[in-house]
Amino acid sequence: MVHKNFAAALLAATVGACSQLPETGSSPDSENPQIQETTAANNLATPAPKSADEVLPPTDIWERLRRGFHLNHRVENPKVKDYIAYFSRNEGYMSRVTERSRRYIFHVAEELEQANMPLELALLPIVESAYDPFAYSHAQASGMWQFIPATGRSFGLQQNWWYDGRRDVHESTRAAVKYFNYLFKRFDSDWELALAAYNAGEGTVRRAMERNRRRGLGTTFWDIKLPRETKRYVPQLLALAEVVSRPDHYKVPLHDVANEPYYTRVNVGSQIDLAQAAELAQIELDELYLLNPGFNRWATDPNGNHHLLIPVDSQERFEGALKDLPVDQRVTWERYTIARGDSLSTIARRYQTTITAIREANRLRSNNIRAGKMLLIPSASGPTGQYAYTVDQRVKQRQASGKGQKSSYTIQPGDSLWAISRKLKVSVKELARWNSMAPGDTLRPGRTLVAYSDTTNGSNRTTRKLSYRVRNGDSLYRIATKFSVKIDDILRWNKITKSKYLQPGQRLTLFVNSAHNS
Repeated sequence: MVHKNFAAALLAATVGACSQLPETGSSPDSENPQIQETTAANNLATPAPKSADEVLPPTDIWERLRRGFHLNHRVENPKVKDYIAYFSRNEGYMSRVTERSRRYIFHVAEELEQANMPLELALLPIVESAYDPFAYSHAQASGMWQFIPATGRSFGLQQNWWYDGRRDVHESTRAAVKYFNYLFKRFDSDWELALAAYNAGEGTVRRAMERNRRRGLGTTFWDIKLPRETKRYVPQLLALAEVVSRPDHYKVPLHDVANEPYYTRVNVGSQIDLAQAAELAQIELDELYLLNPGFNRWATDPNGNHHLLIPVDSQERFEGALKDLPVDQRVTWERYTIARGDSLSTIARRYQTTITAIREANRLRSNNIRAGKMLLIPSASGPTGQYAYTVDQRVKQRQASGKGQKSSYTIQPGDSLWAISRKLKVSVKELARWNSMAPGDTLRPGRTLVAYSDTTNGSNRTTRKLSYRVRNGDSLYRIATKFSVKIDDILRWNKITKSKYLQPGQRLTLFVNSAHNS
């Protein structure tokens, strides 16, 4: 995850010129002590001589990545070994994540190569999000590179009601490469420390190095004390790269991905209904959303990003059809007669648009409206359910995924997530998860939240068997606390020992009170 404490001073920096990024304020994160000199040799592998086959262009993306691997994979390191064994055992997982990467990984490799960076970084979205551009964490990290809001804005990723650049495949990759470049330079060309900083934050890594320096200890990634998640983060990437470098040896299936562009970027020039764009390109709407996950709603941002990613084989068809479609016909307009008591906010909510869009469409100078007057409202051309990947539809899918008796609550002014969780008798974490929120998200009055209870008669002491998937940063203590069970019971149920590392993606069997959900 891109760390949430990234320097606020970067908000004003010209992020494209990474070598000129300013120091950050007076906080500990801004310290720039003289770092014990490290060289690329401490974490870069010695390139092997090129074979005759390597002179020819690679036929698939995996061979291209292998040729661009430059990090030392440290296969003798115990943590790296553990992850290699994990990926070797979980063939289904590797097949799924490499299949999911097929739309994006060629373009990620292109950006990294242009920046002269090791192509192991093209595998980082597997660690961050399993190459899911819609991934969202409770720490408010979003997209396949898992930018948190502040760091995303620092690197030019716009975020508004219509659009979230952290999920934009093209823009977030561009931002990630700039961030890597910045961290690589800040940590004296040491990729392992730069990657640790990408996960834990620059300040966290610098303070750990400084502690060791004062004690006369080493300051490499392997020497310093870092959060448990970060100590696993770098070995996991190195293990992935090692497995991809020798998939036959490790018996790991990689989904076939051609070494050729999957999409092209088209300037649409105006707002367009995504269902209409899919029809022009003659592709499924879901496919368009998977290529353009940055758009939150049924249409592109009327005031922002007017680019769409379109499959390469649909480009000519799309551009030809778009040229014949006048700008004023690219979204559907509905005529609405203002009723007594209406406001622009209630009308915008009803039509899933914004006050700004209504004002601009009707050339209104203020939010004042008069009953009986007519407004032109931009509206979706298809039924709401057709736009399955909009924020609202994904929230509804998550809300419908709960088990047990469903209850709902409409947010009132002054409410907090904690207060609502108390009223609904659920945890803040559960309430946030059911409603696709982070615990710190701002609440919008009028929005309806849902919660689930496994009991209808007041008795919630039923025990049920649960399959739990280990997440990054999990520990036996954290899982035991979350489900109100004992660590010894988890060990006994799964026939494991405390000395064995939990691996992300590993399945644990738990027997928990029915009030708990995974």
